[in-house]
Amino acid sequence: MIRIVIAEDQRMLLGALGSLLDLEEDMEVVGTAHNGEEACDLVKQLQPDICIMDIEMPVKSGLDAAEELKNEPCKIIILTTFARAGYFERAQKASVSGYLLKDSPSEDLANSIRTIMDGKRIFAPELVDMAFGNENPLTEREKQVVQLIADGKNTKEISKQLFITTGTVRNYISVILDKLEVSNRIEAVSRMKEKGWFK
Repeated sequence: MIRIVIAEDQRMLLGALGSLLDLEEDMEVVGTAHNGEEACDLVKQLQPDICIMDIEMPVKSGLDAAEELKNEPCKIIILTTFARAGYFERAQKASVSGYLLKDSPSEDLANSIRTIMDGKRIFAPELVDMAFGNENPLTEREKQVVQLIADGKNTKEISKQLFITTGTVRNYISVILDKLEVSNRIEAVSRMKEKGWFK
């Protein structure tokens, strides 16, 4: 019997997923969590074979939880609506066994669980395409500058924090806008969020 914990903050979806998987003869949902912290506690306590995890949850995100559970024997499957390269990259670093999208047919989930139990990994095809064609073009320093812009810092504050001149900050910003193909700072922050490139 494959023992499963599900972590999902939308209660209706959590119930539906649990019912669907309980219908499978070789699967049993042994616990449900509403956020990443509960998921970590349940996995450590119940030692399930699989933990299915949403990403955007309160208290602790699914990716944070996956990172915390990296060395547990339980296999982690990310199940989310978000096909974002940055999320996928973090999920891979956390050694998740699967990254599936919620709009996949429900029978795909049960089949994926069995395949993962056989030691394979499964990633939604659109993510694999995106990950290869969607590297963050910014350098480490440019990423720092965008992060500070996202934190609400102005040019002067950024220059102080990074120990560079305001002129250098402006140069960085114009390169960032160019690389991200946007016309202002707000759009730059939106593009970074949309791609899941903020760590």
